[in-house]
Amino acid sequence: MALPKLATYSVAHRSLAHVGAGSFMLGQIAWHYRPAYTPSLRLLSTTPRMNEQKTSAQTAQQQQPQQSQPSTTSSSSSSSTSPSSSSQSSPEPTTGSADDSNFSLPAGWEDDPQLTNVKQFSDLPHRYFGYNQHIKINEDFKESLRQVLWQFRAPIRYAFAYGSGVFGQVGGSGQGSAGLDPKLLSPHPNPPKAVEEWQKGGAKVLDFIFGVSHTQHWHSLNLTQHPDHYSALQYLPYSSAAISWVQDRLGAGVYFNPYITVNGVMIKYGVVNLDTLAHDLSDWNTLYLAGRLQKPVKILRDDPRIRLANQINLLSALRTALLMLPEKFTERQLYEKIAGLSYMGDPRMVYVPGLGASENMSKVHNIVGAQLPGFRQLYVPLIENLPNIDFTDSRTPTGSGWEKDDAIRHTGSNVELDEDVLGGKDGLSLTQSMSPVMRGNMVRRLPKAFRMKLYYQYRKKFQIPGSAFDEIVEQANSVGSTSEPLNRREGGEFEQRIADQDDLSSVMAKCVQGTVQWPATSQTIKSFFTAGVGRAWRYYKDKRKRSKESSGAKTTDDQASSKDGPKSDGEAKEKKE
Repeated sequence: MALPKLATYSVAHRSLAHVGAGSFMLGQIAWHYRPAYTPSLRLLSTTPRMNEQKTSAQTAQQQQPQQSQPSTTSSSSSSSTSPSSSSQSSPEPTTGSADDSNFSLPAGWEDDPQLTNVKQFSDLPHRYFGYNQHIKINEDFKESLRQVLWQFRAPIRYAFAYGSGVFGQVGGSGQGSAGLDPKLLSPHPNPPKAVEEWQKGGAKVLDFIFGVSHTQHWHSLNLTQHPDHYSALQYLPYSSAAISWVQDRLGAGVYFNPYITVNGVMIKYGVVNLDTLAHDLSDWNTLYLAGRLQKPVKILRDDPRIRLANQINLLSALRTALLMLPEKFTERQLYEKIAGLSYMGDPRMVYVPGLGASENMSKVHNIVGAQLPGFRQLYVPLIENLPNIDFTDSRTPTGSGWEKDDAIRHTGSNVELDEDVLGGKDGLSLTQSMSPVMRGNMVRRLPKAFRMKLYYQYRKKFQIPGSAFDEIVEQANSVGSTSEPLNRREGGEFEQRIADQDDLSSVMAKCVQGTVQWPATSQTIKSFFTAGVGRAWRYYKDKRKRSKESSGAKTTDDQASSKDGPKSDGEAKEKKE
């Protein structure tokens, strides 16, 4: 007699189950397709978010950990990372702030082992830490760059745009063929107006670097969404595993996809694991990406661990340049020394008789010539916190944040610096202490992998026995513990002796070349597999063509200057009169 009751009970609840299942399926469908509507919603909320960040950085820091939770599907991954691009923007300081300490680096921050465990922005030394890394550019152009990131469902944790398509270079206007409409020379099929305006001096491919947490997972998602971005490697069995192996094990740990059209613009993007990027920034294993971040870039999505590592990278670049410079120098000399580090040993800069170089030999001069205010924004806050270097120019402002205001006025598509740039085209004058003690401290604080190359060079010169050298290395590589938070890295007798050598500049250049040469060469060879032979050859030809055009333009300018210039003191006097 109980059976009919059970049947009645099951029928009633089966109806409820159908209703519940239907509601669940509708909810899943709505959740799965929600990213398609997210970009448009974000467009409406961009301005309020930016205003909130400028007035309340703490609110953004509190929201960030909740908004960057990992998810299990490509759709949820996209939506989870998208809001973080806004919440991870650096709070921008205002000139003349009453709290000047916010713009300073706290004492001993490099020696604090707790900073290796940075997980969120609130773990950084203070709320404005690393603000110098965020270069100010046109808001509309910045939004166009960010919209490119929104076309990737695979989660991008850190991203920056770089190169001549984002920051101008002297001699890089791209007006190669006289009489032709610049739009016909543009690589972009249908660019947004903001991109056209920013690159009106000459359109260039936009370069991006994407930092990801899990390489194989990222490529698996991206292969599903954008298979046309990849070379023939996509047809291999377990293609995402093969591609991630090629990325992480060969070259400098970056996988490039060139000549990709996204949102009507032509881009090249490289994918790198965040661990690989952090190690290169802090230790200079390859200087491949660390060198790119030593120059002005536009950070589009930030990460606290990478911001900390990049601050170490910038400070290391500054110290390296100072050790290679004399007592007195100009800002331009300093920034050209920094910008040139990543090109030492680069095979693209090697001149081949009859063919030339695939990269413009004047590239470093051209970069700094157009981007001096951007370099100033990166390095002036660091210069002001080092005890052994000072601005000696009477034109140097005294207020905090002056370098950012100057960068805002002169950063953009204008590749020729105006006459009102503070200090002129050579910048302001500086002086550094040549004390072996202070310079020895700089040697001791160089990145570990790079510093060991320098140590081995001078071990040979000083003929130090193996056991004694091992003791030096062990002492140099000792770090503090949690119970000893500040184990200051100060140079000893060995480092001071190195700092006092007359050949230090040339030996350091040799160490930089040894760091850059093999990763850069293997990365070039790797491009024929990652980009495909056709795209790689096209990229090589385009680079060589631009190099020849720039060299030809420079030669023409030099000839014209020589022709128009005075040829004798008498002629100069006559011209003056």
